[in-house]
Amino acid sequence: MSDLTLPGMPTAQLEHDPARDEVVQAFNKADPDGKRAAAVFRATFDQLYDGQHTGRFRWDQLFKTEKTHYGTLLEINLRREFDDVIDDSVEDHALDYSICGYDVDCKFSQGMGLWMLPPECFGQLLLVAWADDAKGTWCLGVVRATDANRRSSANRDGKTQLSLPGRQQIAWLHYGASLPPNVLLSLDALTLQKVLAPRSGQARVTELLRLVTERRIGRNTIATLAKQDDYMARLRDNGNGARTTLREAGYLIPGGDYEAHRAVARKLGAEVPDPGEVISLRVVPAEADAPWTVELDGRQWRLAHAGEPAIEPAPKLPDVRKRQ
Repeated sequence: MSDLTLPGMPTAQLEHDPARDEVVQAFNKADPDGKRAAAVFRATFDQLYDGQHTGRFRWDQLFKTEKTHYGTLLEINLRREFDDVIDDSVEDHALDYSICGYDVDCKFSQGMGLWMLPPECFGQLLLVAWADDAKGTWCLGVVRATDANRRSSANRDGKTQLSLPGRQQIAWLHYGASLPPNVLLSLDALTLQKVLAPRSGQARVTELLRLVTERRIGRNTIATLAKQDDYMARLRDNGNGARTTLREAGYLIPGGDYEAHRAVARKLGAEVPDPGEVISLRVVPAEADAPWTVELDGRQWRLAHAGEPAIEPAPKLPDVRKRQ
């Protein structure tokens, strides 16, 4: 969680609402640390960017119609991910979801707190969502659209929004939580220019992993740079992939799909990549009693310090034949 101060942050005592609390409890039990929901927000951004085919990785690169489609995709993707919470066997529910036997409408807004509420959800439970890829954060909560929680004004379609007291009645599942990384968004202009400059997808992926070290890099970032169907092949230790090319300069590239690779990052004291992620680590030989070392190829290795030259090629990562 972050310490962001966002509009609608809870400041009031929540009203008694057992149904709301049941829904909150169901989500908290299914996703206590928010990793599942965070992955859905990340995947929905990446689905819209479609970087593998378009090269896009920023919200401002989307068309207006694409931006408005985010909420629909999020509602679908949340249902798929949380099929242990959302009951699709209920055919006669009036709103988007049936959760714990209650109708729940899913609402996303590009502006925090600006969810549009149609008359059919008045008095009902809402799963309200907001995310900002540039800020790397997201929120998800549950609130009831009671008369007291809604604005008295409405547009010509009868839609309205939560009032300030209504936003303070949101039971937040996660508030100001961190999105899985979109590394390209966080690069300075010069580094981004260097990464995007090569004409080939392989060269762009290799340049990213050379310049951006000790940071988790998601699968979609690799796809965006490679712009090929078999984009993960750009990483392979196959003579042409990034692992082969960068090993000569002292780089290891563990992948989060393999526990043996995650263990390497962990022992080196680096961030540990999640499934679908990689991390680029520059290493040098270490003394046997040095802290944060890993044994590979019969020798100890540690992370290289900033500006420390590569002494020799990096070792090979543990051989893995299947996902852990």
